[in-house]
Amino acid sequence: MNTASPSRMPAAFIGHGSPMNTLESNRFTEAWRAFGAALPRPRAILAISAHWFIPSTAVTAMDRPPVIHDFYGFPPELFAFDYPAPGAPEVAQEIVDLLSPAFVGLDQDSWGLDHGTWSVLAHLRPDADVPVLQLSIHSAQPLDYHIDIGRRLAPLRERGVFILCSGNVVHNLRLIQRRPDLAFDWAERFDAATRAVMTSRPASLASLASHPDLKQSVPTPEHFLPLAYLCGLCDAAGEAATPFAEGATMGSISMTSYVLGASAGSPAGKPAAALPEGVPAQQTNT
Repeated sequence: MNTASPSRMPAAFIGHGSPMNTLESNRFTEAWRAFGAALPRPRAILAISAHWFIPSTAVTAMDRPPVIHDFYGFPPELFAFDYPAPGAPEVAQEIVDLLSPAFVGLDQDSWGLDHGTWSVLAHLRPDADVPVLQLSIHSAQPLDYHIDIGRRLAPLRERGVFILCSGNVVHNLRLIQRRPDLAFDWAERFDAATRAVMTSRPASLASLASHPDLKQSVPTPEHFLPLAYLCGLCDAAGEAATPFAEGATMGSISMTSYVLGASAGSPAGKPAAALPEGVPAQQTNT
């Protein structure tokens, strides 16, 4: 795997899937581990997770962000999982300055690190030895807003900050099947169309709005929107993204990930984690 130059950190979008991936070793988590092992050590990690989806833009600014177990029905081992990374209040202030005049709240106590962040960092940085902060996704803003925020965050890469966008290109919990290696035809088509955009013209992500499989693939926006931030970062860099760990799980969840400023492989191995038996998918906050 090739890594970015020491003067510019890579950025990535990770298809995180089930929280159970935190505890499992499979071909996706092995790809995340290999990618993380090859990254230069960041000064800090800025995570943009599908699971902090609120009607404002905010950034965690506490010294010790709490670990949030924001899901239901999973095994006790998952609720016991801890990711005790320090926060990065000084980076939070840099983000406020970069995004000015847009308002960005400095969150001292309402959020922390949710499973969209720590389920991935459990493999990318298993020692929890790098400061981590999260940026919320503004639920009331259009796609172009999120792409523009990504562009404006680009200077952080020059300052040693690894930007991690965490969601899923295809995410339809209503239609999942309990088969970890299954991909529906419509999910594969939308995933392929997204790949074509990300590897050629990421800033044109809005062109997918007319795709016939959009409604099934993206019934709600929160898991798709983290990809928009990587699109903005790609546009600022004048580069396309590189896909890795491609594939799907449970029929209607795409696990495909993308990286900017580095390359990554896709190791062979077991399929991604599924949901525990008996847990209704739409009641999990997955």
